[in-house]
Amino acid sequence: MSGIQLTHIKNLPETVQHGLQHHENPSFMTDDYENPSFITENNHKVENNSVHFEQVKLDPEVQMENGHISEEEKDLNRCQRGVLRLQTGCYDFIKAKKRTIKYIIIIILVAAYFAYFGYAMYYRFGDEGSHRLLGFTVFAVVLIIGKFFFKRYEKKLDTFSESVGRTMRSKHLTRARLFARWFLKVGVFIFLVVYIILDVAIEKPKNLVSVAGLALYIIIFYFTSTNPAKVNWHTIFWGFAVQYIFALIILRTQWGYDIFNWLGDRVTELLEYTMAGVVFVFGDLWFQHFFAFKVLSIVVFFATFINILYFLGVMQFVIRHLGRFLCFCMDTTPAESISAAGNIFLGTIESPLMIRPFLPNMTRSELHAVMTAGFASIAGSVLGAYIGFGVSATHLLAASVMSAPASLAISKLTYPETEPVKTSSKDFSRMEKSEERNLIESASVGATASVKLISAIAVNVLAFLALLDFVNATLIWFGDRVGLPNFSFEFICSYVLYPVAYFMGTAPEDSRKVASLVGIKTFTNEFIAYGVLRDLISNRHKLENYTTFFNGTGPWSWQGDNIVLGLTNDTLKGGVMSIRSEVIATYALCGFANFGSIGITLGGMGSLAPNRKKELSAMVLRSMIAGNVSTFLTACIASLLYKER
Repeated sequence: MSGIQLTHIKNLPETVQHGLQHHENPSFMTDDYENPSFITENNHKVENNSVHFEQVKLDPEVQMENGHISEEEKDLNRCQRGVLRLQTGCYDFIKAKKRTIKYIIIIILVAAYFAYFGYAMYYRFGDEGSHRLLGFTVFAVVLIIGKFFFKRYEKKLDTFSESVGRTMRSKHLTRARLFARWFLKVGVFIFLVVYIILDVAIEKPKNLVSVAGLALYIIIFYFTSTNPAKVNWHTIFWGFAVQYIFALIILRTQWGYDIFNWLGDRVTELLEYTMAGVVFVFGDLWFQHFFAFKVLSIVVFFATFINILYFLGVMQFVIRHLGRFLCFCMDTTPAESISAAGNIFLGTIESPLMIRPFLPNMTRSELHAVMTAGFASIAGSVLGAYIGFGVSATHLLAASVMSAPASLAISKLTYPETEPVKTSSKDFSRMEKSEERNLIESASVGATASVKLISAIAVNVLAFLALLDFVNATLIWFGDRVGLPNFSFEFICSYVLYPVAYFMGTAPEDSRKVASLVGIKTFTNEFIAYGVLRDLISNRHKLENYTTFFNGTGPWSWQGDNIVLGLTNDTLKGGVMSIRSEVIATYALCGFANFGSIGITLGGMGSLAPNRKKELSAMVLRSMIAGNVSTFLTACIASLLYKER
């Protein structure tokens, strides 16, 4: 047998080679000694039958001297090699213990934060700042625990949910389930009717006009539905019921109003930090170009902030649970529920991105609901712009929340479900996640992405204002030929859309102004409409200051649609509206439903689902009208329950 062969002896020190080749121990002397092989390729072991040498360990310097040097160490001296090996060793240790180190850092940070939190609560408690710190700490804890819990037990929860669903659909529970649903419907309906009678009909019967508006819209959309026989009245009822309950909490309960008022104040406060960037970039004379330098800058900042929240998972957590709530209450599918909830914070394109995996296989009714929800709300990024106009942040936030269930209800009324649905409750976890790698990248991506948004806003406002001025000049010229002065686009809308404004509960003397705003918003865009509303709000403040300054004795008069202040000779162009009418207009204008947005929606959703472009094109006009009416329904309910504070 010649199983022993000598390999790489030349790489060993001479003393080792000599000892291996001339060792006098008889146990080494075998018949095959002439062709010995003790050492493996890596000098680890010498083995031959019963002959075993332990691992030969060589000094690193000896290995390097004999050619065992990596490519990156070849041109390094001993000191540099030592630093490199220390660095490599530390890196390998961190890589091997990455999870442990991560948990240690998290534990230290959490312990440090709660030490700070505990001392802050002890040091000063009771003011607004302490309540804010407490609230956000509780929210963060719930968010972290919720994410951990759902991530760890997601499959078990989905399995449990499906098993509960199968059990609830079983024959022996179907009757009980049906009874419970009808009992809840009847109970909620009686509560709403009694509340309206006691709180509205007795105190302010004029507000009941908006109830007639609600009924009128429901009747019209039912008879123009694509399939009236397939309308799911469970979805319709709970959509309007949830909307009404939201309005009741926000507008009639002190704690609900305080929460939304506080949120509105915090959002306004947050947006004020935009000024640091505005002054630095545009200088102290930024106010000379208010829209370009202030309003559009707010859009940039808020878009960045929203993208950071999306990266942190806050947006997904809130939207997912709001979507589950809507799905549970209204019996809508996960995809359309997530889309409706997402549109409270996101825009007509960003929200469908969250449900991109579903879009190619969604039913036509679901696609219609997604587009309607986008038209019926505004994006969080432009919310700041409207607040910058001086519009109430509280009512803008309330309108965004209230329009979510209304958009689903009106969409399912005008375009009911007639196809098999391919999604289930476990699809709530299939939302698109952020692709950014860290917080800095997410902020940068959000800011960069807003460039396209503010460009679109700027050019649309510029183009539509110019177009509106041209149309008005043309109409005035035609009107002047037959003795009709001021025959403008706003004038036409103020009469054509007068019933829309009136049935929202607007006072008759203000209905033409609100109708004009609705027309401007629908045929141009909501930015221009909110700009006109800002002027009307500013006029009211000027008139109040004027009358206060002159102790209510300062003369003023109407001249057409304008108000002339006698003692200062100022003209308030467009006149004024009551605060209640301003609030109704705020709710009615709070949506992207206009003809300009049709192209944006078609382009965005068509790129996400190219195989559905024809169906989207066929439905988009109907969904835009449904989105508009959703905001009108929100205005109706706000009008019904609004009380000046």
